[in-house]
Amino acid sequence: MLVLIFAFTCGYIGYRVALYNVDKAYSASSIVDTRVMNDVLTRLKSNYLNQDKIDPAKLMYGAAEGMTASLGDPYTSFFPPVENTRSKEDLQGEFGGVGISLGFIEKTLAVMSPIKDSPAMKAGIKAGDLILKIKDEKKNITTDTSKLTIEEAVNLIRGEKGTTVVLTMFREGDKDTKDVALVRDTINVPSTELEWVDNNTIAHVTVNKFGEQTLSEWTKIVDEVRAKKAKGIVLDVRNNPGGYLQRAVDLGSEFIADGVIVKQRDNQKTETLNVDRKGRLVGVPMVVLMNRGSASASEILAGALSERLGTKLVGEKSFGKGTVQEAQEIGDGSSLHVTIAEWLLPSGKNIHGNGLEPDVAVEYIYDEKNPKADNQLEKAIEVLKGLENSVAKK
Repeated sequence: MLVLIFAFTCGYIGYRVALYNVDKAYSASSIVDTRVMNDVLTRLKSNYLNQDKIDPAKLMYGAAEGMTASLGDPYTSFFPPVENTRSKEDLQGEFGGVGISLGFIEKTLAVMSPIKDSPAMKAGIKAGDLILKIKDEKKNITTDTSKLTIEEAVNLIRGEKGTTVVLTMFREGDKDTKDVALVRDTINVPSTELEWVDNNTIAHVTVNKFGEQTLSEWTKIVDEVRAKKAKGIVLDVRNNPGGYLQRAVDLGSEFIADGVIVKQRDNQKTETLNVDRKGRLVGVPMVVLMNRGSASASEILAGALSERLGTKLVGEKSFGKGTVQEAQEIGDGSSLHVTIAEWLLPSGKNIHGNGLEPDVAVEYIYDEKNPKADNQLEKAIEVLKGLENSVAKK
């Protein structure tokens, strides 16, 4: 089973049935009696007007989605086979769409992070933007998002490459909403990227997500960083929505010599996840670059480096997602992503809903005359060079 810390949510179909089962019929017992559900199914088969529209698979999946919906946890979700396949594609690195990772801000559908060079990022969409409506003329769909789950929103936003979806967005500080038309494209996201800055002396290492390919890609980058004897590292987790918990432990172990990376508390105990191998970048000067799109596993990594090593966090406040989901595969190709725990920083701090505050706050400023300019990265390099100079003087 895979432990995930992405932002997924549950289905809405079957919500009333699930609530009736739990709240009214068998609230006194921790064991769910399925007789009511079976009774409802029998009555539908006997009495429903349009018998040809009764699909046993849809009824079954609807009931499963309803059970997860009744928990009121947007990150515990049931994925029917099609949606389950799409969630795996996200972690594997290639999928179709507009390049947005979704989550919730106070129960409103929101952008957790836009993916680099995606249609969403090119259109100026930012982490924290709220998505209020989705319109697709080709599919003849116009719907507000107030009752949509993430998988339902994903199904509406994704589509055939070259087609257009219009999102009605609202950004904090703006007076009005605005419609953003996005042309769908194939989204291919490498887990990690490396570029050399400051006369090829500083390694700018970007971690876009914590997926299946992250560790193998990361290993190659570390080889190059060591071979070229980098003076320092800017570890960039901006717009990184998370992924596999173990990948955060792996990368943290590269910098921290020993001890705690993260703590995980479930409904019975608190488990400590420690450094699990000898790090090859221990002692290399570094800073972490983050923004509001940095969530889950990227927050674990940034928080561990900050608390254990005093690593400077540069940029903007992170998203603030501190719960852990486990992907449990079901035999028919569907899966259950269930919140099994919350993660805590080495100090025991829980940042769920709050996020990490940067040590050096820098708001990203887009330069129309120089679109490739990155004032946050420039500030991170400045902070890193200040650390190098301080070490040199000692």
